Amino acid sequence: MRYCKSAFLTLFVLFAACLPSLASEVKLPETMVWSCYDVGSTGYVQASAVANAFLKKYNIRVRLIPSGTSIGRMMPLISKRARVAFLANEAFFSSEGSYDFATYTWGPQDLRAVVGAPTSFPLITTKTSGIKEVADLKGKKVSWVVGNPSLNVKMTAMMAFASLTWDDVQKVEFPSYADSLKALIQGNVDAADGSTTASILYELESSSKGVYYPQLDPNNKEGWARLKKYVPFAFPYQETVGAGVNKDEPLWLLGYRYPIVTVRADEDPEFVSNLIQAIEETFPLYKNAASSMPAWEIKLSGNTPIDVPFHPGAIDYLKKKGLWTEENQAWNDERIDTLQKLKKLWNESVAVSKAQKQSEDEFRLIWMKKLDEFNKVSN
Repeated sequence: MRYCKSAFLTLFVLFAACLPSLASEVKLPETMVWSCYDVGSTGYVQASAVANAFLKKYNIRVRLIPSGTSIGRMMPLISKRARVAFLANEAFFSSEGSYDFATYTWGPQDLRAVVGAPTSFPLITTKTSGIKEVADLKGKKVSWVVGNPSLNVKMTAMMAFASLTWDDVQKVEFPSYADSLKALIQGNVDAADGSTTASILYELESSSKGVYYPQLDPNNKEGWARLKKYVPFAFPYQETVGAGVNKDEPLWLLGYRYPIVTVRADEDPEFVSNLIQAIEETFPLYKNAASSMPAWEIKLSGNTPIDVPFHPGAIDYLKKKGLWTEENQAWNDERIDTLQKLKKLWNESVAVSKAQKQSEDEFRLIWMKKLDEFNKVSN
């Protein structure tokens, strides 16, 4: 009897010793380079938090290349100086070859997502503006931030939710995002768009005007269909954090993903699978680094829609975790098909423009019109 107990104990110890090997170990380079938003931004804070977690858990050192421009964040990824980029809507714009990327040099880029943290980017107005629904924007002063397509395309999309265009409102131009929000306090504009956690909005909330967010009813299927013609990466999102937001009374706002952990489409699937595994395993180490970090939980961040299709390496991992659905796969397949058709249209358009010796400025105008027509049909 004593022999049996001893043998059983030995087997138990051997089995317990083998348990760690049953779990797949993360295999990543000892050093990595990631591009991200500039120092002080939310994107930089989040990239730093994940990088620090990698150092603590795996002794992996990550060097961040911060940049305040979309081209500055994209260039290291495309040139292979960085294997990973923490991007915002430049992922979407570069995949379509639009705005900054509507040049002969750039054009549609083959990018893939690893994860993308969901957040909101709502229509913002004041309690004294008389704007309760998006439709109430008609005839009102609405902000347009020069040189910021990410802001402007979302505003265009939210107006489309209520079948409005820029012809229905008074467009007021501003040189920066901050100026457009300050204008709400100053009374120089009736509506802008931005993050509910922007510091200026807390000032607005405490002012006599107050802050207000017209909601986007998730049950308004036709409204969302119109909105997605402009921003197919958007989705209904229940916001619980921010100026004027009551966590017990969530608001249905425009949802998108920021930041998006992005890689090139030709990146090694094994690298990507290990990367997303590491992002999930280190979540407990960085989830409290900022108020936005809980959205990095894999069941939230490994989901569609998103600015670019998911990478096969990420999909394989999400499937193993039981998080990748048929709906996710259908969305991903459709988006890849759309981008392939778009790239064909780009190549044809470039060939014609170069044959006609058009300048890049002339080509950009022609291409953006073609892209707009293409998206109205395909999205």
